[in-house]
Order: sequence, then structure tokens, then C-alpha cells
Amino acid sequence: MIIAERKPLEDIKQMIAQYKKILLVGCGTCVTVCWAGGEKEVGILASQLRLAFRRDGGELETLEATVERQCEKEMVEELKDKIQQVEAVLSLGCGAGVQTIADRFEETPVYPALNTKFVGMPEREGLWIENCGACGDCFLDRTGGICPIVRCAKGLLNGPCGGTNKGKCEVDPEKDCAWTLIYRRLEKQGRLDLMRKYYPPRNFQAVVRPGKIEAQRV
Repeated sequence: MIIAERKPLEDIKQMIAQYKKILLVGCGTCVTVCWAGGEKEVGILASQLRLAFRRDGGELETLEATVERQCEKEMVEELKDKIQQVEAVLSLGCGAGVQTIADRFEETPVYPALNTKFVGMPEREGLWIENCGACGDCFLDRTGGICPIVRCAKGLLNGPCGGTNKGKCEVDPEKDCAWTLIYRRLEKQGRLDLMRKYYPPRNFQAVVRPGKIEAQRV
């Protein structure tokens, strides 16, 4: 899922300093799960902003809403009535959510309250680990389901670097070397022959952006 974290309160306050009435919008999927932008977080941020404005001698009126998915045009449509009542929108969604709202309501400024960090998985309660770089050329079939693009500090595709030491990463000695993990996984699966194959370095040339995928119905 997409992992995000809230921007510092002071940064958010500066973004919306010129407004008197705003709408805070949460998202009910990824950012709710990672405790960054669900209904609860919307309420907390709204209260913090009102107090911060009042402390500085100002006044801020807030409206609140949480949609199931901010990245779905149909779902942000339900914000229409509330957006008509405010000067700006503060989105507690990922970057895709911010842009979806901004595209639909072009006459209203939309600001991001979160920093979108990575695609990750829960390690334990309150901790999420990056495990996918969304590179568009998945390599997991050759590495036992362990992504070397994000789990190797150097993004190597052909085994560990010369700095690995006793199974630990040269860049971060507290972290397991990704290619040591890959070796052990492939060994368990009887697929170590994959380690003997050479894979060309990734192509970092400019690519056409934004990406676009149109699903074909079957």
C-alpha cells in the first residue's frame, strides 16, 4: 500500500495562512491504515490548526470530510457541496489524491498535508517498510520475491557489492544485505542457478511521463 506521513504542523500552517475557511479531506484507504490521513487524523489536524491560528491572533474555520478513496474521481465528487463553502482544500491523501481533487475542482486551491513516501508493508504495529519501488519492470521472479531495487542500498541486480560484511549492508551495517537474503531464499527453493545469470543494468534514461495503462477486458 502507499505509505505517507504528515507534514510538520508549521509547514501546513504556512501553506494555508492566507485563508479563513478550509476543508480538510481524509482518505479511507492507504493513509488511514498507516495512521496519516484517516477520519481521526483529519479531526486532530483540524483542531491543531484552529488552536495554532488562535494562538497567533487569527481565526480559522474548518470543515471536515473523508472519502473512501481520494484517487477516484467519482468518490471526490461527493465533496462538491463542501468545497463550494470554503476558500481552499487541505488533502490528507497521497499525491494521487491531491491531484484528483485539484483536477476536479480547478477553481479551488488544493494543498497537500502529507508527504507520500513509498509503497510498503507493515513490519509491526506503527512501522511500515518500503518493499516496492514501483519501477515498472518487476524483478521478483528472479530474486525469490525480494526486491533488490529498494532493499539493496545500491539497487544492484547481479549479486552483492564488495562491501557486504557477514551478511550485512555496507551502507547500513544494521541492515541485512539484500543479496544475502536473496541467496538464502533461492537456496531454500532450489533455484540458486538464477544467481549465475547476468542481468543488464537498469536503464535510467528519460522515460515518457506520466505513465498510462489502459486495461484490456477479456
